[in-house]
Amino acid sequence: MSNRRLPDGSGSAFPILPGSHIPARVAAAKRLLDIAVALAGLVITAPLWPLLALAIALDSPGPVLFRQMRIGRRHADRTDLFMMLKFRTMRADAEARSGAVWAARRDPRITRTGWFLRKTRLDEIPQLLNVLRGDMSIVGPRPERPGFYQRLDDAIPFFAERTSGLRPGITGLAQVRQGYDTCLDDVRRKVAFDHAYGMRLTSLKEWFVCDVGLMARTFSVMVAGRGQ
Repeated sequence: MSNRRLPDGSGSAFPILPGSHIPARVAAAKRLLDIAVALAGLVITAPLWPLLALAIALDSPGPVLFRQMRIGRRHADRTDLFMMLKFRTMRADAEARSGAVWAARRDPRITRTGWFLRKTRLDEIPQLLNVLRGDMSIVGPRPERPGFYQRLDDAIPFFAERTSGLRPGITGLAQVRQGYDTCLDDVRRKVAFDHAYGMRLTSLKEWFVCDVGLMARTFSVMVAGRGQ
């Protein structure tokens, strides 16, 4: 762990995590907030799980939970991989013929229940378990699929750096501003948002105001059903 001088009110130097620009105390506070919010979210949404599971099962055959490999936090010497959890919103055979493709607007692969889950963002509730396991954060860059990763890293400058020392998030600045990716240009715009968010993590005050604000905006999207 090294010491660097970054803006911190007092102007004093403080520890920085290896392979990252994030101060250790900001990372620790962010992790504590993640655990608290994830636990509270799981308790609050517990009554919804059996109802949503039943709706998904009745709407189309297949598993209730959808598991998919995603790219996680980037370290100095490696990049994490993890299985992301969601409530299933598409047909179980959605990519059987096409392989990995981006979702399109009015995508015919999405089930009726899936449309509701996406509009309210309820499909992402199981990711709270990913947060508790340390795979994800409540707020952070969107976790990308390995099938797209190399193509995006080749096409977009500083794409891989967006998760340097930072766990991907259930929500984030890019997700709130833009929604789901449908093409390369969408991802290109999101990378700028992701780096803008990363710069907010150099002080406790900036991080806390930003994360709490994005959580509040995400909750309003869920209540108003403005998800995609």
